[in-house]
Amino acid sequence: MDGGHASIDPGPARGDAPETRSPTSYRPGYELVAERILRLITELRLRPGDRMPTENELASRLGSSRTMVREAVKILSAIGRVRAQKGRGLYVADDEGMLGSAHWGSLFLPTDLEHIYMLFEFRRVQEMTAGRLAATRATPGELRVIEAAAETCRQGHLTGEAALFDRGDDEFHLGIAAASHNQFLLAAVREARRLQHQSSTIGLHGTVGEHAAEAVEEHVAIYQAIRDGDPEAAARAAAVHLDNTLEDYRREIQRRVFG
Repeated sequence: MDGGHASIDPGPARGDAPETRSPTSYRPGYELVAERILRLITELRLRPGDRMPTENELASRLGSSRTMVREAVKILSAIGRVRAQKGRGLYVADDEGMLGSAHWGSLFLPTDLEHIYMLFEFRRVQEMTAGRLAATRATPGELRVIEAAAETCRQGHLTGEAALFDRGDDEFHLGIAAASHNQFLLAAVREARRLQHQSSTIGLHGTVGEHAAEAVEEHVAIYQAIRDGDPEAAARAAAVHLDNTLEDYRREIQRRVFG
């Protein structure tokens, strides 16, 4: 880590600078506008279900074009942060998940490194516990699900198919949580991964970063520890995997923002 938490500056508040990509810029303009909309929601203290400014009002307030705002709204709708109602306008989505905005106290900012650090700190606790429990509780069928998910993730990496990699990654971590036989833990893992997906979509633009090859092998280490019934080895392997994944997110987001 860099000795302190850093928030990603979304760019100038006026003018069309966010829509222009410099040679060292790694992020599309609509991602920058999407992040600024999230910050505006927080500044206005809007809650789930509250009506938001119109696209025209957002464009004026953010000094952006309506086209860019529309694209930003699309991505925010896709990740479940904004709801567009035809003929009625834009609303803050009813983000009622266990870790959603209504319960977490403030909106999760997908490219704020401090929020990402906190999320991964929470995930580390979750998944070390899930690994420990799965090592003592997983059924043969659940072990097959975890093993198959790890292989799906490997195939996604080898073929360069990010969607396949992501599907395998989700199935792997949720499979372990399910094998813990603790429904509260499963729900918490699912919700934390949903927030992580928001960071991947906005901050990393759907890429898996440079850690994919290592992640595949780390999955194998976690699976083998669970299969062998070794709770502490499973917890250690999960911790290594989460720490390395966090470093990948930190590096990728800083690279995309700072060049």
